[in-house]
Amino acid sequence: MNLILYMSLGSPSLEKSIVTAKNYIEGGCDIIEADFPAKDPYLDSPYIQSRMAEALRKCPDYDEYMKTIEIIKTQNPTARFFYLIYERTILEIGIQKFIDFCHKNNQLDVILVGTEFPHVRDSLVKAGLLASAFIRYHLPEEDIEVAKRANGFIYLQASPAGILHPKYQTLKDIIRHLREDHGLKNRINCGIGVSSPDYVKLVRDAGADGAFVGAIVLHLHEKPEEMKKLIRQLKTATLPD
Repeated sequence: MNLILYMSLGSPSLEKSIVTAKNYIEGGCDIIEADFPAKDPYLDSPYIQSRMAEALRKCPDYDEYMKTIEIIKTQNPTARFFYLIYERTILEIGIQKFIDFCHKNNQLDVILVGTEFPHVRDSLVKAGLLASAFIRYHLPEEDIEVAKRANGFIYLQASPAGILHPKYQTLKDIIRHLREDHGLKNRINCGIGVSSPDYVKLVRDAGADGAFVGAIVLHLHEKPEEMKKLIRQLKTATLPD
């Protein structure tokens, strides 16, 4: 199972993002989830929203974020990425410009946030990119319908937020339901609330393809050795017992 670590591009600076990526890779993460900070990150937590706002205050030019990713990839040629980006941010960058950037960097997986502008997803898919779909823990039908049409992986909420499906209440049951009852063949990566090695093991044992980890690693950015130690523990938790 893949360990996927969230990186807040540009917070506290683009230069530090380059260092953070190196530390992530040295710690043993499999994939870096690199966000393009959004001006209205309405689906993110207040903590992530504050980091995106900080990044945009310091650098509002998305060209610089793309250059930073290219630097990271040049310095770490084995690095794998998921780009997390809101529809509106793609529209600000320019749909074709973003597509060209992805192809130039051999990047197919995009965590696409939002359903307000369907033509954005359609354009990415038509261009050969893999756009993810998000399914909340309580399995609303509208989420599942979007996921059935998605050509990218499923980003499945890993922990309940006070709402449970009446029948499928554990992560293992949810993944089995999506696979067997809905026939979803997409990769399933679980995130939101994955906050310890034990929770990573829970995600692994539920049958997921990957686990997203964010805040617990972000809080250690100024303590790189502690951070790398934690990443190694998280990576170990992805491996079979």
